[in-house]
Amino acid sequence: MMNCTLRFTAIARVMLAVLPCCATAQVSAAAPARDFVPLNQWKSAVLAGDPAALKFLYSTNPALQVGSEKESGDGGAETEFWIGLKARKVDLDIIEKSSPRPDLQVIVFQAEVQSGEQTRYVNEAQAWQQQGDNWRLVMVKHTPPAYLKQPATASKNIYPDNADAHKEIKEAEERAAKDHKRVLLVFGANWCYDCHVLDLAFHRSDFTSAMVGFEVVHVDIGEEGKKNTDLAKQFQVPLEKGIPALAVIESDGKLVVSQKNGEFENARAMTPQALLEFLNKWKPEAR
Repeated sequence: MMNCTLRFTAIARVMLAVLPCCATAQVSAAAPARDFVPLNQWKSAVLAGDPAALKFLYSTNPALQVGSEKESGDGGAETEFWIGLKARKVDLDIIEKSSPRPDLQVIVFQAEVQSGEQTRYVNEAQAWQQQGDNWRLVMVKHTPPAYLKQPATASKNIYPDNADAHKEIKEAEERAAKDHKRVLLVFGANWCYDCHVLDLAFHRSDFTSAMVGFEVVHVDIGEEGKKNTDLAKQFQVPLEKGIPALAVIESDGKLVVSQKNGEFENARAMTPQALLEFLNKWKPEAR
């Protein structure tokens, strides 16, 4: 029915559990992630579009493991993935780092990759191992490129358990009537990863002019998807099609539009333009 949230930082702990304990010819203390030279070399190779320099950083013995699969050869697929983004600017937001042994460094980050006028986001977990004089990547896992920023975790409490959606909608209607707005109902749940993606998008600076026309109410559907089903029925939101699901109502409660086909269920794959198109279409007309 709906996608459960993935705590991407948990991948780091999985990596630590399965990393091979290979002997190394030389061992030195691992540096903090921000000062970890191999990571900076990796970033520079991506930014330069240098496949040879990038391939050099992927382990061949042991073979690079991508997620749960071992990649044959020399990390060619990973090299193609990052070079293919044609990065002109790369910013790394370090989410988690750990060094269980002097010869191991595990780092989780979100990469903001700008190429031309496009910005894409990739969450990646990397496990580095010192092999002789060099550090090399022995395990990686990343999300597909996304045009909306992806949360590293779904820890934000967007849908509090004790919230009274009926009361909040009534209060939002009163504010909307006073300020010439409409009410945007966002049906979802804290466990829904795409609900967190959508919430991040709503707070983008380039969304301000669209969002100012709405009073936003988050309507929790609960762990089993059975909470506030009366509201979903009232505002014609078929929860079985997936969440997040949106409905727009007037300040008097009259339904303006509701999503019928899970249009935002896969919010992580949406573009900012597609989301803005919906918001701008249904925001109230300027006086």
